[in-house]
Amino acid sequence: MLNNPVWAALSGPQACFAEAAGDAARYSPEIAPFGALRDPADPAGWRDLSTIADTVVLTGPSINPLAGWETTEVLAGVQMIGQSMTGVDDPDAVVLTESDVPEMLDLVARAQPGPFRKRTVDLGRYLGIRGSDGRLIAMAGERFRLPGWTEVSAVCTDPEFRGQGLGARLTLAVAAGILARGELPFLHTVHDNENAIRLYGRLGFEHSGDVVFSTFRNTAPS
Repeated sequence: MLNNPVWAALSGPQACFAEAAGDAARYSPEIAPFGALRDPADPAGWRDLSTIADTVVLTGPSINPLAGWETTEVLAGVQMIGQSMTGVDDPDAVVLTESDVPEMLDLVARAQPGPFRKRTVDLGRYLGIRGSDGRLIAMAGERFRLPGWTEVSAVCTDPEFRGQGLGARLTLAVAAGILARGELPFLHTVHDNENAIRLYGRLGFEHSGDVVFSTFRNTAPS
């Protein structure tokens, strides 16, 4: 399941966010750029995918496109799981909602944590920390939700406030909410972000495997 997390999410707990066709599914483009195939080695899934997406990001250990698709970008990453960690609630963390999306998008533009769109907040619980002036300076939240697992995502801090442990605090606070539901947290980060990998290791996450985030473009005639 963790080898194909987006399929597990879109065919399971997050099916309500799916645009699906046969053996393929994707999130609404306003939510996330990710899609999934039941079996990336099955040509039928790629044909189904072509009916719902022109460009899509697929996630897994290794994905090679079949006929009608080409790879436009590949980002190597790692997956980490929190099977034995303990979350910690943070009294300074506030729940972020749809009304906070403009600020969240502004923070994402400055901090560059990865894909985050105007409806990503719909996927789960997002927490933030505000500065003394009320400005949103750090956030983290939930993205892919699988049976028994929820991904911690969009962990980011305004560059002016890095080095204060805000990202670690919010990661633990988001994990606390996941654990309280009886689920386990997991996350992804790019493979060369050694600082993040060390941080997540100190927080109790363990390396569970390598993944790639591959962007594919549909080249079949319309």
